[in-house]
Amino acid sequence: MKKFLLFLFLGFAVFSCKKEDEVEKKIAKIQIDVQIERFDKIFSETTVETLSETKREYPFMFAKKYPDSFWIAKIQDTLQQELSKETIKAFPQLDDEKEDIRKLFQHLKYYFNEFRTPRVITVTSSVDYRNKSIVTDSIVLISLDTYLGEGHHFYEGIHKYIRDNFEREQIVVDMAAAYAEKFIFQSERKTLLDEMIYHGKILYFKDKVIPFKSDAEKMGYTQDQLDWAMANEEPIWRYFIERELLYSTDAKLPSRFINPAPFSKFYLEEIDKESPGRIGAYLGWQIVRSYMENNETTFKNMLIMEPEEIFNNAKFKPKK
Repeated sequence: MKKFLLFLFLGFAVFSCKKEDEVEKKIAKIQIDVQIERFDKIFSETTVETLSETKREYPFMFAKKYPDSFWIAKIQDTLQQELSKETIKAFPQLDDEKEDIRKLFQHLKYYFNEFRTPRVITVTSSVDYRNKSIVTDSIVLISLDTYLGEGHHFYEGIHKYIRDNFEREQIVVDMAAAYAEKFIFQSERKTLLDEMIYHGKILYFKDKVIPFKSDAEKMGYTQDQLDWAMANEEPIWRYFIERELLYSTDAKLPSRFINPAPFSKFYLEEIDKESPGRIGAYLGWQIVRSYMENNETTFKNMLIMEPEEIFNNAKFKPKK
């Protein structure tokens, strides 16, 4: 009986891989033309005399509430000049990033036929790491000065767990997350489970649209952090169940288990020292993955399902 089940499992795994390969072949044939507009360079080369010309070319980059004197001061600001210089130095070209973005757009077009290729524009944002990537239906803005490398001197004073992901490899990962927020719907996020499933949906969205990125990159973990999470799924899940945290509306829980942090807060000294942050998001990801493996539903439909429906039908079992 065990041999039969193993054979059945292996057969299903091979079938699933073949199916995924066929999908990827179809996606690879989708024609997408990506052009990256280096507004960061254009603005760095703008002078007082050419400001009006730059404004005519990129009117949407200049908020009307600010007079020309504001932009002139910005052009002449030595810190802005150094920021631009360091950004151009780090990104003399964006060939690899352009290819990643093209593949992201191919996957978005395959799963969302309404998707239209936007203008992709790079900027500097005074290291506004809360808005590293902004996406709309027609424009994507990428703040290149938030991807200079975690050790860059501009990031002194920023917590290490935040700047760890200030790497160029994260550009397309952050774009995928920004698009996920546009396509995902949940009527409410009151409980820890609501938050876990919502963030699990974002991570599963990355599975589908940037499959060329590793799970560690999708999560924003190091490989060691991902390995720890995988090895400790069962005790973490037991901790959540035994303390009845899933349906708790305690406002402190997202900061303990969902939001970016140096570690997850179990209030158990040994675990807290070893655990990565956002462990609740990681578990939510595994629940969503389990749901999609065990149910006949479309990717788009799952994105708008309520968290309890997903959880109740996921048949989730943590790894031991």
